[in-house]
Amino acid sequence: MSTVAELLDGAPRSRFHRRAVIVSGMGFFTDAYDLFVISTVATLVKSQWNLSTTQVSWVTGAAILGAFVGAVVFGRLADVFGRKTVYVTVASVMIVGALASALAPSVTWLIVARVVLGLGIGGDYPVSAVLMSEYANRADRGRMVSLVFSMQALGLIIGPLVGLVLLSSGLSANLVWRLLLAVGVLPAASVIALRARMPESPRFVASVQGDESTAMAHLHAFSEGTLTSDVVTSTPPERVSLGQFVRDRTMVRLLVATAGSWFLFDYAYYGNTLSLPAILKQVDSTASLEAKLAWSLLLFTVFALPGYLVAIFTMDRVGHRRLQHLGFLVMTGCFGVLALVPALVTHVAPFLLVFGVSYFFVEFGPNTTTFVLPSEVFPVSQRTTGHGVAAGVGKLGAFLGVFLVPVLQNHWGLRGMLALAAGASLAGYALTWALPEPSRKRLDSLDGASTSADVKLS
Repeated sequence: MSTVAELLDGAPRSRFHRRAVIVSGMGFFTDAYDLFVISTVATLVKSQWNLSTTQVSWVTGAAILGAFVGAVVFGRLADVFGRKTVYVTVASVMIVGALASALAPSVTWLIVARVVLGLGIGGDYPVSAVLMSEYANRADRGRMVSLVFSMQALGLIIGPLVGLVLLSSGLSANLVWRLLLAVGVLPAASVIALRARMPESPRFVASVQGDESTAMAHLHAFSEGTLTSDVVTSTPPERVSLGQFVRDRTMVRLLVATAGSWFLFDYAYYGNTLSLPAILKQVDSTASLEAKLAWSLLLFTVFALPGYLVAIFTMDRVGHRRLQHLGFLVMTGCFGVLALVPALVTHVAPFLLVFGVSYFFVEFGPNTTTFVLPSEVFPVSQRTTGHGVAAGVGKLGAFLGVFLVPVLQNHWGLRGMLALAAGASLAGYALTWALPEPSRKRLDSLDGASTSADVKLS
């Protein structure tokens, strides 16, 4: 006889897992696509609506602010009402937000619509990560969760491609930015029906709801009949309050480590990525918008995409915490070199090379691992709550980066801004030491689970 968790940990990869990766990953395609195109959109609407620098910052940062709230709120709701209900809801919110953004008649409307879009994107972080983590087996968990997140790579590449096509089409600037935002509707709309048919997490049903028979039925269905066994029954888990969760020392340590490292990473990553047109303009003030789009596409295709791929196929062997350490360390070095060597930020080719190396280790490092680690280190009854807090705090760091990076670039110059990014990366490296190494370990045996694995939040 086996528990549901034991059967899942030993389950082979199946067609269900591949389908779950695609269905879950569409939210992250939307996130990355929107992350890139909004900087182009902001440039176009700034001229059309005569926006101030502060208004432009709100246009670029509103979705990130929404993601902060969405991750925390929907993460909590998924632990209370179940992953599947929230899974469908956040996709619906993304569709509404993206469509409303494309139809915006004013900057206020656009900012509000992008907050709504961000609510859905933020909510998708904890639910998609945790569902994939709970569906996955022990040996391939990192690969499967990172495959979901790697859909960002497609968004980062499709974004500049769509931008280049539309900017070269001869269409009016007003129509171009609206079409750029409207494309963001398609990924979530394409999978919402599939999400409604996905089963609830068997681990959640068995461990939190105490219904092993239903969990086994879900397990039998998504394994296509390959997993069949008598299941050990257990006493329904005891309810504890959210206040008890946040007072638990182990949980607080894990929350601080996952949320803090994500905050520091997102400050550097989102601040630099959303300000990439302005950064490239300072490197070459004569470059056209099309040239900057082409350079961005080069960075994402030559450096970021391979980083995602290498992370997917090696992280379970390398170790999830070790990979985060490596990425933060190389980011520190790259940003530090750019800050210390003036010639590197005045010539396009050497700047793109060093900045590109940082992008490789962003993906082969903390951009992937800050998403994966919180889906593993918290007990099942607290998993989306913990992941949601970590993701939300991370998005708060991104929001601050969006506002601070342009200001710092104006006052300290590009090198000063990159020096601060190096400092944030070094702090992220240090904070990662507080995390356990979860690679290829059972979810219910990880640090933190021993005190709370059988409790249910109320």
